[in-house]
Amino acid sequence: MLDPASLLQTATHAARLGGDVLMRYYLDGVEIRNKSAAGGKSYDLVSDADIESEAAIANFLRSVYPDHELLGEESLSNNRTDAEHLWIIDPLDGTNNFAHQMPQFAVSIAYYHEGHPVASVVLNPARDDWFTATRGGGAFHNSRKVSVSDADSLSQSLLGCGFYYDRGPMMRNTLAAIDDFFSRDIHGIRRFGAAAIDLCYIGCGQFDGFFEFKLAPWDFAAGRLFVEEAGGKITDAKGDELKINPSSVVASNGKLHASMIEITSQRA
Repeated sequence: MLDPASLLQTATHAARLGGDVLMRYYLDGVEIRNKSAAGGKSYDLVSDADIESEAAIANFLRSVYPDHELLGEESLSNNRTDAEHLWIIDPLDGTNNFAHQMPQFAVSIAYYHEGHPVASVVLNPARDDWFTATRGGGAFHNSRKVSVSDADSLSQSLLGCGFYYDRGPMMRNTLAAIDDFFSRDIHGIRRFGAAAIDLCYIGCGQFDGFFEFKLAPWDFAAGRLFVEEAGGKITDAKGDELKINPSSVVASNGKLHASMIEITSQRA
C-alpha cells in the first residue's frame, strides 16, 4: 500500500486546487443551474464551479497517479468503485449554500485502497478550514489533533442531520426521526447543509451524532475516515458497515451509536 502521508500530501494539494476554483466563483459570482436535464429538481443544483473544481482535482490526481481510478459527483460518477486504488472526490459539497453565498461548503477528497479509506481531506475554502486524516495517524483540524466528544447519553447530545433531495417519504421519515430524537431530550438539532463538514464536526467533538437517510459515497468518503480516526463510529442507519455506494449514514462519538441506531433503523 502507498504511504498514507504521501497520499495525504497529494490530497491536500488537490483540495487546494479545487478550493481555489470555488473561491474564484464564490467571490466573482457564478451561474447556478438545476439538474433537470438529468431528471433533477429545481433545488438539485450544479454550477460551472462544481465542474471546473472537479476537473482541476482530477487532472492533478491523474498527473501524480495515472493508474488510479477516480470517482466523483459530476463527470466521474459512473466510474468503478471496486478499484484497488480509488480517489473519491466531491468538488463542491454544499452547493445550495454556495449558491446562496453562505460560507458553509467544502471540497472533499479521499483515497481508498481495496475499499478501505487511507487518507482524506475536507476543506472549507471560505474559512480556510482544514480537516485531515490518515489511517492509523489520527484526525486533525487545522493541524491540531482532535477527538470525539465524551457524551454518553442522547440527553447530553447535540446532533446534526441532513435532508436528501427527495421531498416525499424520505423527508417525512427524517422529520419523524428528528421528533424521535427530541423525545429523548437531546440538546438540539442542526442542519448546516454540507455533510462532509458535518461528519468532521463529529470528529472535532462539536456534534455528538449525525444522521442522513441518503448520501452519495463522495459525500461521506472523506468524513468517514475523519470520524473513525477521531475515535468515533460511522455506519448506515441500520448499523451495518458503509460501502462505496449511496447509503444512509449515522455517525457518532461511539458511545451514542446504539441509541441513535435504535431510532434511525425504524425510519430508514
